[in-house]
Amino acid sequence: MSASPYSKMFPVSWQELHRDAKALAWRLHGLRAWRGIVAVTRGGLVPAAIVARELDLRVIDTVSVKSYDHQSIGTTEILKPCVIGDADNSGLLIVDDLVDTGATAKVVRESLPGAHFAAVYAKPAGKPLVDTYITEVSQDTWIMFPWDTELQIAKTIAESKSA
Repeated sequence: MSASPYSKMFPVSWQELHRDAKALAWRLHGLRAWRGIVAVTRGGLVPAAIVARELDLRVIDTVSVKSYDHQSIGTTEILKPCVIGDADNSGLLIVDDLVDTGATAKVVRESLPGAHFAAVYAKPAGKPLVDTYITEVSQDTWIMFPWDTELQIAKTIAESKSA
């Protein structure tokens, strides 16, 4: 079993994610006349909904990509392509929660050349593949999104030290 490449954890609350996705919308507003938004599933669904609301976009599609889970990185594949794209794709806005290694961004960009790729969070390896992002985090950081976590009673310092 290989060691985890993640030495840091970065928890993001629902409120923080909403704030950061809205900041992404502010950055995107006025760049061009967007004609549609494409959410990268699953992580991009929530940020894309917030961006779509803020930019008053009603044409929304998804591109479903599978590349990794919380344990390992595998082969990147498109499970469901976007159907609103065309030969040009300018005016399409792709939204994802995170660009990490860039594997997902690479296959999505290849399927929608000319579209603008935006992510809420970006890591150094994936940053060159995204046009707009809000927050950069180090490559060795695991972002704990609110849909992947749940509230639990925390152990006290004394309890955790005695274990």
